[in-house]
Amino acid sequence: MCACRWGARASMRSRRPSSTPPAPPSTPATVGCSPRRRGSPPMSQKATRPRLNGSTMQSAPRPMTGASNRGFRRAQRTLLAGLALGAMVLPSTAWAHVTVQPGEVEGGGFSVVSFRVPTERDDASTTKVQVLLPEDQPIGSVRTRPVPGWKVTTKNRTLDEPIDMFGEEVDSVVSEVTWTATGEGIAPNQFEDFDVSMGQLPESGEMVFTAIQTYSSGEVVKWNEVAVDEQSEPEHPAPVLTITAPEAADAEAATEAEAAGATASEDDGDGSTVVPVVLSGLALLAAMGALFVALRRRA
Repeated sequence: MCACRWGARASMRSRRPSSTPPAPPSTPATVGCSPRRRGSPPMSQKATRPRLNGSTMQSAPRPMTGASNRGFRRAQRTLLAGLALGAMVLPSTAWAHVTVQPGEVEGGGFSVVSFRVPTERDDASTTKVQVLLPEDQPIGSVRTRPVPGWKVTTKNRTLDEPIDMFGEEVDSVVSEVTWTATGEGIAPNQFEDFDVSMGQLPESGEMVFTAIQTYSSGEVVKWNEVAVDEQSEPEHPAPVLTITAPEAADAEAATEAEAAGATASEDDGDGSTVVPVVLSGLALLAAMGALFVALRRRA
């Protein structure tokens, strides 16, 4: 075959369409990002939220609106009102009045008791304390213990009929004991115990004393009121000493462990103590709940 015909056939083969489709045009490779959509701002212009430790999202606190601010203030007022109500409703503690410590002793012999005197005024001190013994229960022997900063004196009275004291007749007994401060006395929010040894005590019953408290301001308070019933307490209750018979005292000491279990039920029956505590607790819980709800709305 001649060379010219061979060249024509080769040219025709090169013009035939290829069976392999052409490769699509290559797109520029992107590293670490995806193609940006049309109309979207560049990645450098997008707002990014601050991150804490590279993972946790942290947003700025929202400003308090008018409604949440009013709710927070209302919760504050409720909390303050609850605290005030709890302070008013809570029962007065035992040492808030002039009392006898301990409140119960065994009768028929001698016993040492303390007259506990608190100062209930914020602007005055207690400078004088007088204790009057009951006239219908004369005590043959009354002795006091020295108290630093106080001068003690006693006053006697003559009995119409002598009393028997361990086989001896006694016709003169102590009727009044007075402590007078030689210094500042009992400061506000403080108390003092004045010890007295007394005997021979009655076999049983109660001894109701009268205490007279004098303040540095000149005010005089008499603690001589007796409660009409157990559910109410007078404004100035008299100090009362309960005296148990010797046999009853021994029996009570033998069953002290069993009596401890019944103390809770006795306290539940004391309405003058349980009811105020429950009311004050509910008031405090309501105030704290209102404050919690307001804080959650604020957040």
